[in-house]
Amino acid sequence: MGNRLFLCIVVASSLAFFSGILSVVKALDNGLARTPPMGWMHWERFRCITNCTEDPENCLSEKLIMETADRMAADGYRDAGYKYISIDDCWMSKQRDSSGRLQSDPIRFPSGIKALADYVHSKGLKLGIYEDFGQYTCMGYPGSEFYLELDANTFAEWGVDMLKLDGCNSNIHDMTAGYETMGFFLNRTNRPILYACSWPAYTDSTANLTDYNVIKKHCNMWRNYRDIQDSWEITLDIINYYGKDDGGFSQLAGPGAWNDPDEVTNLRKMRASSKELLLNKRLLAINQDPLGIQGVRLWQTGSVGAWMRPLAGNKTYAIALLNSDNQGVPTTVNVKLENFGLTQESSYTFYDAFDGSSFGTFSVNDTIKVRINPTRKIKFNKFIN
Repeated sequence: MGNRLFLCIVVASSLAFFSGILSVVKALDNGLARTPPMGWMHWERFRCITNCTEDPENCLSEKLIMETADRMAADGYRDAGYKYISIDDCWMSKQRDSSGRLQSDPIRFPSGIKALADYVHSKGLKLGIYEDFGQYTCMGYPGSEFYLELDANTFAEWGVDMLKLDGCNSNIHDMTAGYETMGFFLNRTNRPILYACSWPAYTDSTANLTDYNVIKKHCNMWRNYRDIQDSWEITLDIINYYGKDDGGFSQLAGPGAWNDPDEVTNLRKMRASSKELLLNKRLLAINQDPLGIQGVRLWQTGSVGAWMRPLAGNKTYAIALLNSDNQGVPTTVNVKLENFGLTQESSYTFYDAFDGSSFGTFSVNDTIKVRINPTRKIKFNKFIN
């Protein structure tokens, strides 16, 4: 996506302060996720690979999680703010123990989740885990239905820091009560456990079953849409879902409560260019901006979409122009500051969000020509009316 993206920071030349419109809906009151959580989750790359004899390098095991924790700490990700390392589906035994408690697979996680959590914590990281609201997980492992309180207590005793609660094999009409109940039991453990819900990903296509105001009260973050894959087409589909923003769910995002577009991950074989992007302090500052207002797509013209979000501090904004065209020719767009609602000041200074360089200062009457290639080269020129 980076070679199709023009991203800049826009700062008003005056020193007036921005007063953002924040959601009035109260978020889950557990003190967590004041900015969007950052970290690693195993699913997109490693899936439900459980045969460690045939594929020891990629099977889901405590070895994989520990090695990933080592890399996150040693390669700068932890210090850049990537704190969570999260296990998805397939980590557990196919049966609960004699007391009804969940147990990790004894072959792949012989030390148990408590020992794994201790190891992750020793690296200055936090451990996330997966369960499902239904009777079974998506891959057929024991679900939390009828065991919500017991599972919440188990996770807390193990030292888990985040729970992703999926929604396979469950009745969507029970999700409001079920997700609320698990959130209640998590909070009652008195351990700070970030609560990631898959609630709207299952109910959003069904009329009258998704109430984001309710979801925000009970979840720190929530999956809205489909799983991401190793596919630009699917990634673009997810981007467009957020661009359409049906019902205005973007307005509910803020400190303590976030829309979750899913993740991609392959930490152990990261290209240098990808690592550079993931550790870029300017990009991370946009993601972790304390104001917490989600970026929205303002307009779409052909293959080019314009996205914008206000940032904390002096009148400062992040603007992105995304060219989704897969052809080998550049796309040129002519824009004015008023196309982004930037009309309150006489002029604005543009900075490249990737390297911090300045494009110059533009008045509200200027037309700005942006040339976006499907390659890495981007030209930015100013034309005075």
